[in-house]
Amino acid sequence: MDDVMEIRRGVESDAEGLSAAAERWFRETFSPDNTAEDMAMYCAGAFSSEIQRAELTDPRTETLLLQDAQGHLAAYAQLRDGPPDGFDLPAPIELVRFYVDSAYHGRGLASRLMAAVDGAARARGAQTLWLGVWEKNHRARAYYRKAGFIDIGAHDFHLGRDLQTDRLMSRPL
Repeated sequence: MDDVMEIRRGVESDAEGLSAAAERWFRETFSPDNTAEDMAMYCAGAFSSEIQRAELTDPRTETLLLQDAQGHLAAYAQLRDGPPDGFDLPAPIELVRFYVDSAYHGRGLASRLMAAVDGAARARGAQTLWLGVWEKNHRARAYYRKAGFIDIGAHDFHLGRDLQTDRLMSRPL
């Protein structure tokens, strides 16, 4: 049941579990539209346990984990202080990653996690939440619009050797 789920801040000891879940969810989301080679290159540089450990201990980054009653990771979000290049936003913080395990889609976990993201961002003094989302990820873009984000521009994103376009979206906190 969703009501027994807990959202907590990730700590260094979560690195192994987060690494496996984060890569799995990224691959489930993006593998159908990208080459295996580009996916492997990107994942090797983004989701290793060492990288997760570094992000979990970086004071500019905050990772929120949503776990079920058995302690299994059901979703996570990651915030990082700072603005998007070329944009002047009031007290910005980036929503770097936001994933819900597909087994939990449609249960309201995204809304609960987004509320926790808002609280964590405000606690860090942020006034604007922004993110980059792949222009071809229509499901995510629709969710972010529903959550109050507006499109403010674009930037390049490298997935392996493939140069892609992310839409930049933001909203006030």
